[in-house]
Amino acid sequence: MPEGDVLRLTAARLERALADGPLTRADLRWPGAATTVLTGRRVVSCVAYGKHLLTRFDDGRTLHTHLRMEGEWRVTPASAPVPGHHMVRAVLGTERWTCVGWRLGMLDVLRTRDEPRLLARLGPDVLGDDFEGEGLARGVELLAAQGGRPLCDVLLDQQVVAGLGTIWMAETLFTLRLHPWAPADSLDDAGRELLLRTARRLLAGSVRIGAERGLQHVPRAVHGRLGAPCVRCRTPVQVGQANEPPYERPVFWCPTCQAPTGSGDGASRLSRPA
Repeated sequence: MPEGDVLRLTAARLERALADGPLTRADLRWPGAATTVLTGRRVVSCVAYGKHLLTRFDDGRTLHTHLRMEGEWRVTPASAPVPGHHMVRAVLGTERWTCVGWRLGMLDVLRTRDEPRLLARLGPDVLGDDFEGEGLARGVELLAAQGGRPLCDVLLDQQVVAGLGTIWMAETLFTLRLHPWAPADSLDDAGRELLLRTARRLLAGSVRIGAERGLQHVPRAVHGRLGAPCVRCRTPVQVGQANEPPYERPVFWCPTCQAPTGSGDGASRLSRPA
């Protein structure tokens, strides 16, 4: 599933393509939204919150989309033909560019002023502009309320912190040498803050590299490297499971660098060099 870094880059790409003029084409192929008229409207901004994409128009409406597991937005010159494929869920175009939403997992149109209600159930966006202040404090509080839930489960819970998926959950825990299944309450508030700051730093770095050279150039220490030697200790990387079926997700980790240390030792592990 695309994570917060992918959504940030997607939002920036869509805004660049659609903010140059009014929409000359708008086709929403989604139940409940198919009759929505957006032609002639201008896109004033396109932003991401966690894994949600919000495309805002000059008439006070917002197109909300979610990529789910396989969705993507493709930007092509306006002269290129638009596929009639059944997986195309949305088409937005100006005189210069056409943006095509493939395999979108969620789509609806709402009033821009109602966005806070849409996002109310989510935790703070780890890449949000306010994360270093109010967002971080809220994230620490929400983490503290998770009790004995495994850290890998908690970081994937969008109601605790928005924007992390399997990649950056695994990379964050590896960076801090934390056992993925250590209980959330094994960290004190300082440890929780460091955990969230590390996640933000890694995601922000991915956005920066992705914007400059492409996401394929973003280095990964453990995710997707099953059986490969750990970049620190050369132990083969293993894969485990977060969450219970049918919502299980893979967790790549190093059994040496991230070995379990017993309940309550998560905070001391954070003091070790990465």
